[in-house]
Amino acid sequence: MIDANLSSSRYARIHQLMEWRKYKEAADEAMQLIREEPEDPDAYAMLAHVSLRMENYEHALRWSDEALKRDPENGIAWFVRTTAYYDTENWKAAKQALEEAMRIDPYEPHYYFLQANLSNKSGKFDEAKAYMLQALDITPENPLFLSTLSYNEALLRNLDESRALAAKALRLEVESEIVYLHLAWAAERRNDYEDYLLMLKNAIRLDPENKQIRDEFLVALQKNYLIYRILLTPGNLAKKMKPWQILVSWLVLWILFKPLVLVFIVLYVATHWITKLLVHVKVFGWTRRR
Repeated sequence: MIDANLSSSRYARIHQLMEWRKYKEAADEAMQLIREEPEDPDAYAMLAHVSLRMENYEHALRWSDEALKRDPENGIAWFVRTTAYYDTENWKAAKQALEEAMRIDPYEPHYYFLQANLSNKSGKFDEAKAYMLQALDITPENPLFLSTLSYNEALLRNLDESRALAAKALRLEVESEIVYLHLAWAAERRNDYEDYLLMLKNAIRLDPENKQIRDEFLVALQKNYLIYRILLTPGNLAKKMKPWQILVSWLVLWILFKPLVLVFIVLYVATHWITKLLVHVKVFGWTRRR
């Protein structure tokens, strides 16, 4: 059995190394803990957490599983598993892991955040809002949760509430690319295209290597063209409609105005690719792959 003070200091050092993003050194420290205390579930959980930060999801799941074999209710291990499944888009496993994780630690706000995102993906916007309100009950001043709730309110067409939450999130945090990304999504759902582009400019400034942010930024530049936004109007109107209403509307339009619908489709496709080309030239110049 290793000295408790030595073990405690090593855990503190692992946390500090993760804060400094020195993940290789943190992993080495966690592995040393496992060698010294092979039955300590927290040592495996810490290594799983480091692996999660490194986006090595296979190792994160493997080491969290080792932790749970020794302690089925290890909080860190369940945190790692839920996040790993979510990040790898294994939605079924994420839902199952979240149920158990929330039973063990019902006061972990990150779980409500993940549940809200899963509900939004399923189109259950009211349910997602309820989860976000629960997360904010636990941490009321969390800018990420506020920005996510802003997005949720935009999905529910509560536009004034969405803008107010966005402003509050920005008063609390101006150096988080993830907050800016959620605020961009909220602005886009409100059809506030200037804010949409501004939020993404801030996000890409903070994390220029993030592929998701780069792709979203290119789309925002494309939507900055007025003609493209005009052709997006039917889609924006459809956001307010139920699926059956969209289907009926398109059937009626197709029957009554078939030639105009065909013209619109051709214009939309042409405008989409032309504006995409203009954005590419604006950002990358006249380049082509060899």
